[in-house]
Amino acid sequence: MSETTDVQAPVADAAPDPAPDPVPDAEPENVVESESVTESEGETLAIPLADLRPALEAVLMVADQPLDQVSLATAVGYPVREVAEALAALAAEYDESGRGFELRNVAGGWRYYTREEFAPVVERFVLEGQQARLTQAALETLAVVAYKQPVSRSRVSAIRGVNVDGVMRTLLTRGLVEEAGADAETGAHLYRTTNYFLERIGITSLDQLPELAPFVPDMDDSDLEEAVAGMSSPVAEVAAVADEVPVSEAGPALGTDGD
Repeated sequence: MSETTDVQAPVADAAPDPAPDPVPDAEPENVVESESVTESEGETLAIPLADLRPALEAVLMVADQPLDQVSLATAVGYPVREVAEALAALAAEYDESGRGFELRNVAGGWRYYTREEFAPVVERFVLEGQQARLTQAALETLAVVAYKQPVSRSRVSAIRGVNVDGVMRTLLTRGLVEEAGADAETGAHLYRTTNYFLERIGITSLDQLPELAPFVPDMDDSDLEEAVAGMSSPVAEVAAVADEVPVSEAGPALGTDGD
């Protein structure tokens, strides 16, 4: 009797599970943040670093009030820290080079100031600028205001026949003319001469303004009296004779005092 031997087929080894993809080492968080900040800054920087100080100088030069570091940083597109360092460096540079001005941080903002030792020079320059002669148009406008005050700007324009907006601004800036309320009917601003005007032409009262008659050779006293009839003050008004009166000569002092 023969023995039957069971032959078992070899069992194939099971296929190994696929190896997982290698996981890259995670970068430190601080590196990622640094790259993000750098990229962000690169998008906001409006100028090269070498131009940071000149850019700050340009902005400060046109500022009419102190500017804080945040405003300056926004203007030039740099972080506040770098702007603060640049401002401090500029201030030190001006001090070391003996410039006639200095950069100061006052009331939480930066601004240019002239140095105290040069104050007399600046004062002299400003005063001389105030004493510069007025133009013919300014003198004529000033004379109209002097004899017709209080008067509106539109009335002065009508008397002179030209727009006087620019000239009136000059007279206001010089301190020769000031606002004097508003017209009751139209609401228009009224203007009058100032005490500084009296001081500059050498009189103490408007009553001392020269009469117009000596400067109107073609008009006799009766014509002039009729022209200024109804005046509300002892000061002669330009009114209807303004077109014939050389108002820049309404008083010799108006053209001789340099203002």
